[in-house]
Amino acid sequence: MTSRADKLSRIVSLIKLQLRLSEWQLSQLRQQEQTMQDEQAWLVATLNEGKTPAGSSSDSIARRLNRTSVDARAVQERAAMQLDKVSSETRRVKQLEEVARAALADKLRAAEKRSLEDMMGTHAAARDLTPRPTSRTKT
Repeated sequence: MTSRADKLSRIVSLIKLQLRLSEWQLSQLRQQEQTMQDEQAWLVATLNEGKTPAGSSSDSIARRLNRTSVDARAVQERAAMQLDKVSSETRRVKQLEEVARAALADKLRAAEKRSLEDMMGTHAAARDLTPRPTSRTKT
């Protein structure tokens, strides 16, 4: 039979895995956001220099900058939502860990109580088996 503490421990492990995945996803979004910011900076610098790369016009670079800005805002919004998710999952892990610790403490107390009861039962049974001296008084 699986105890409550064991089940909670497995749940905590799974939630921690989900948290690590969410943190990884957040880092991926932040990298994507940084890449877009770098591209925006390059595009702005290109427009400001007035020297467009071969095969590009100022209008095409401006359109690309506009599209990159819109995409960057979308990624920022997704990153903010992902950060909220990571924060809530972190709180959930902490709460479940506390519940799991309490359940494990209960399990250990119950095992200790059974052990003490077994020892007391063995001690009582041994005491019952030992012969007792009878008290004979001389008169």
